Amino acid sequence: MKKIIGRIFAFIGVTLLMLIVCLYCVMWVVTKGPSPQAKNLFVLTVRETSMAGFLANLYCSQKEIAAIEAGNQLHYVDEAVDTSMITIDRDYSGERKDLTEESSESDDGVVYADGMEFHPVSGATYSGTMIVINDPSRVFVGTSADTYDGSAGLSVPDICERYNATAASNAGGFEDIGGVGNGGTPLGIVISEGELKYGDLNTSYEIIGFDENDYFIIGNMTAKEALDSGIRDAVSWGPLLIVNGIPANVTGTGGGVNPRTAIGQRADGAVLLLIIDGRQTHSLGATLNDLINVFVEFDAVNAANLDGGGSTVFYYGGEIYNKISSIYGARGVPTAIVIK
Repeated sequence: MKKIIGRIFAFIGVTLLMLIVCLYCVMWVVTKGPSPQAKNLFVLTVRETSMAGFLANLYCSQKEIAAIEAGNQLHYVDEAVDTSMITIDRDYSGERKDLTEESSESDDGVVYADGMEFHPVSGATYSGTMIVINDPSRVFVGTSADTYDGSAGLSVPDICERYNATAASNAGGFEDIGGVGNGGTPLGIVISEGELKYGDLNTSYEIIGFDENDYFIIGNMTAKEALDSGIRDAVSWGPLLIVNGIPANVTGTGGGVNPRTAIGQRADGAVLLLIIDGRQTHSLGATLNDLINVFVEFDAVNAANLDGGGSTVFYYGGEIYNKISSIYGARGVPTAIVIK
């Protein structure tokens, strides 16, 4: 019996070793092969992750990595959001006007339900869903706790249930050293329903959120400036993708291919919530340039990237709507974009 058990463990060990060697060789070919684009995407992709960022250092020097990142960046218009470009349709019923059913699907695969539109999107390396929330007043920032004391964050489904909401996605960034963070400590600011939940009044943050008039506001300001200007809900992450109808200037791809979550607003006030699957056979992921192209296609006036990767989750109808990349299920996060 001991010999059999020993052989089983030996077989497993050899198999794992072969897989590691094969993966190492594949990555070596990608980074040392004839395609600079493949090398760049590999470096950018792993560098955007908390857990796998070190892989780039195995195959490339710090000088090479710096050059690749410098050649693939976003440079957005540094100006305040012009809310006059948004005219919110306050008479919108929350349902598509030519469909009265509770849930309907069009010929092009768009699903209409609960005052939302679910548009399938896809590109060369990605697939996902653009969720259009017609009433922006329904969208706010939900938190995993009333105060942040270092305790583990909740999953997006749990945050959604905490607010008895219709749907939710992940939102802002959080401390995730080595990819094993518990989602309990946000990065940047957290404002939820008019209250400052996390952040310093006099520190400047990248603001992604909504004001009391339901305008989507993005840009840099202190917590005090945000509250004084009427920001009702906000998190921090980025980069900004579109400002006042002007897409960010992209050099290269603007980033690697990864799961993505991003948010924006159209001129009629409708909120655009983009969920991209990644690290899977059906969808490797999207670059930041891909996100910009999708938001331009959906007529976004303003748009910004949210936390992505293993955090990307959209929860609706009592289940996770997208295909998440984490094998452990929805991870703990400090904040969520919640739809009432």
